[in-house]
Amino acid sequence: MFKNLLSFWKGKDFLVQVIEDFKIMLDDSESMFEAVCAQLLEGAKEPGLKDKIYEIDKQVNNLQKEIRGRIVEHLSLQPTVDVNTCLILMSVVKDAERLGDYSKNLYEVTELLAEPIDCALFSEYFDKLDKKILALFQQTKKAFIDADEDQARSSWQHEKKIAKDCDQIIERLAQSNLPVNQAVCFTLVARHFKRIMAHLVNIATSVVLPLSDLDYFDERKNED
Repeated sequence: MFKNLLSFWKGKDFLVQVIEDFKIMLDDSESMFEAVCAQLLEGAKEPGLKDKIYEIDKQVNNLQKEIRGRIVEHLSLQPTVDVNTCLILMSVVKDAERLGDYSKNLYEVTELLAEPIDCALFSEYFDKLDKKILALFQQTKKAFIDADEDQARSSWQHEKKIAKDCDQIIERLAQSNLPVNQAVCFTLVARHFKRIMAHLVNIATSVVLPLSDLDYFDERKNED
């Protein structure tokens, strides 16, 4: 459905601007995630990172507001045209905004750490999970911007594996003898990773799911 609607709208100024701004939201959220992971997991100290993260997050929030404003204006002028696509865009724009929030939350974990993360210990628990999520950012953009149904369906498999990994990490942490500060911070990272992954897959699967099933891709997948 979404692929057909994108084809119908192709070249229209309204859709072109909305999709461009939405891509910027995804790019900004990805850059936040990558920068925070570099500092959190690799000890790469970037001067002024906190200000940068919070500024980008504001930009993402502002783009969300601008996109929503354009959608509302469009529907007020043509209330019976493109309603399904507008509702899809409203949904995925919120997901993109949440990507920025969770990337900001990851930065806040760096401020809770009593000492820098032991990279070898982190690798033992997370096994390059941050790299897998970065790859999912790229897959999500391709799935949505290009209306690539194969990429969208493939994201379900990534979700299943990453979500399971995050849950198992938390179970291990609950049974570990790690210092409290370290265990709590690792648990927060696992939860934030899982939520970032879920919002990415929400966006990707909007290409193949009916409007009524958006945000419930896991239930639809189990039924299929």
